[in-house]
Amino acid sequence: MNRRLIITITAAFCLGTIATVALTASQGTVEPAGSQQSTLQGDAVPPTRAAREERAIQETRRQQLAEKEAALAAKEEELKKLGAKIDEQLKSMEATKKQYDEMVKAEEERRKQEMGERVTRMVKLFKTMKPSQAAELLDKMEEGEVKLLLDKLDVKTVAKLVPNLNQPRTIRWVNENLQKRGG
Repeated sequence: MNRRLIITITAAFCLGTIATVALTASQGTVEPAGSQQSTLQGDAVPPTRAAREERAIQETRRQQLAEKEAALAAKEEELKKLGAKIDEQLKSMEATKKQYDEMVKAEEERRKQEMGERVTRMVKLFKTMKPSQAAELLDKMEEGEVKLLLDKLDVKTVAKLVPNLNQPRTIRWVNENLQKRGG
């Protein structure tokens, strides 16, 4: 019986050693040559120092990667929030610009209307004046204003004013009107 027991124990140790070597080889570690003797003596095979260091390095890298992933996820979330905030501000700015453009347009319309009313009053004034007095005033005014008034006055009033107006100015006004109607 003792002999069978010793053979069984020896076979178990041998199978354990073979399994340990196969497991270690599949993990990519190399066992030192002296470790087989300790196995035959009955000691458990400890992982090699290189394997422990490699596992420690891999675990450290996993932790670092996990930390980096968490930091990136936090930054990504922050960027999404900032992007949403910028989009909101952009919409607000566009709405403000639209209001500003509408105000500018309304102000331009008001000025045009006011200018039209002024021109209308001036036209009425020049119609009621004597042709010589009106021509004297027109000769003292800037040419652009005179052209505007002459364009707004009716033909009858202009016909009365032309003989009293500065001739070069009158000729330029007539030429411009002819070009506008001819073109």
